[in-house]
Amino acid sequence: MLIFGKSDTGIVRDVNQDFYSFSECDGNTGWAVVCDGMGGENGGNVASQTAVEIIKKQLDRSINSQTNANSIKLILTSAISAANSSVYSMSCQDEALKGMGTTVVCCVVKDKTAYVMYAGDSRLYKIGDSIQRITKDHSVVQQMVDDGIITEEEAQNHPKKRYITRALGVEPEIYCDYIEFECEDTDVILLCSDGLTNKISDNEIEDITHNTPLSELTQVLIDKSNERGGEDNITAVVLSQF
Repeated sequence: MLIFGKSDTGIVRDVNQDFYSFSECDGNTGWAVVCDGMGGENGGNVASQTAVEIIKKQLDRSINSQTNANSIKLILTSAISAANSSVYSMSCQDEALKGMGTTVVCCVVKDKTAYVMYAGDSRLYKIGDSIQRITKDHSVVQQMVDDGIITEEEAQNHPKKRYITRALGVEPEIYCDYIEFECEDTDVILLCSDGLTNKISDNEIEDITHNTPLSELTQVLIDKSNERGGEDNITAVVLSQF
């Protein structure tokens, strides 16, 4: 299992509210998480960092080569729920942090199966011969696309593009979507914040992935996002079993 991650503030903002973590447990097992904070300069920072730290602690304790595949969904649910409770409690106790929250996308890969849980608009892709967007944004514009009000192309530059409909830490309980999918040894799994996907199309991500060594991929994706304005924080984590 090879995993590489990188986060960048971008070229406009002063503070990076994205956080990520990962672990290579063995050749066939690993995990990664990306969070993109929201709720003001201090709140977004605190929400995403707190969530990642709690999720990391639980996954480090529970995910290893001996983990039963049938228990992974429960492990992810427990980790993200614990993070949600902590962030929500902090926001209720400190007026300066009121309303803070964060997206979350978390993936465990064991043998040839990926287990994904997420809320918000940070994404996960599977990139093999072609690219497949595994997650579906919890956002206002995605709902408008689903309802046939706007097209995917119109969604790219819609003024409500950044409005998400689900996040960690904004309610006492969180509801996440959960997905399992099979992957080949040569597939690359990409977790990323919207600072990347707002600047690089899915087809471009696919092309860059096919033409870049895995160890350099996160930096190349971030550099391309910054070349196109870098208005937001940018985070990318890639996993592969080859």
